[in-house]
Amino acid sequence: PLGPRPDELVTMNAYPNFRLDGQIALITGASKGLGWGIARAMANAGATVVLTARTLPALEQLAAEIRAEGGTALPLALDVTDIPQINAVVDEVVARFGRLDIMVNNAGLGAEHDALHVTEADWDALIDVNLKGLFFCCQAAARVMIPRGYGRIVNMSSQLGAVGLPGSAVYCASKGGVNQLTRALALEWSARGVTVNAVAPTFIYTPGTAERLDDPDYLAGVLAKLPIGKVGTINDVAAAVIYLASPAAGMVTGHILHVDGGWTAQ
Repeated sequence: PLGPRPDELVTMNAYPNFRLDGQIALITGASKGLGWGIARAMANAGATVVLTARTLPALEQLAAEIRAEGGTALPLALDVTDIPQINAVVDEVVARFGRLDIMVNNAGLGAEHDALHVTEADWDALIDVNLKGLFFCCQAAARVMIPRGYGRIVNMSSQLGAVGLPGSAVYCASKGGVNQLTRALALEWSARGVTVNAVAPTFIYTPGTAERLDDPDYLAGVLAKLPIGKVGTINDVAAAVIYLASPAAGMVTGHILHVDGGWTAQ
């Protein structure tokens, strides 16, 4: 259906809404790094955040910090390679809050392996988390979103889903899979009210990347590929996630939003 005519916009007060007030958001891999920052940002934007990761202590600390700032947070243990546990966690969220509005699939592994030395165990470890686990999180979320006719799924991809990097063949394959999965699920579910998008960051300065990026030679090699001349921050990624999860992105689906400082434009 057509939206409002241009001359109706003023009277309808139809301005973009980037807030998440009243929304229930589940974030995987929320105990550190990007997931930690995304959860904090979403809580600050008004969402009730369900924090998940394999172990609870870090999640409980993050939940306490969010509550101290006036937010609402629930920590739950979740290993995304355990499919029954994914379904159980989503069911618990619905039982507690009545619905699930936003799913952020951030849990992921990163590893550098020369392709000639990749083992089956190396392959399985990355694919099981980065692609298989992500798919079944999407499925579990969609099963409760579609009956309500509303949902936002945001998958965490990478610039390496679009371009290659030596020593990262398996990781590149997993993130390329995330991109294609995002597009396919968007085609299946968008007409039923559930948008599916992905955020694809470049090198982001986090506790997990600090050791490499604090090496001047390594950093120089990264910056040589970044037209913007700097690495990204957790807030850069969180802002993109909030946009895609917000009512403002209602017409955006099947999109891979690169937060990459121009890396993939070359």
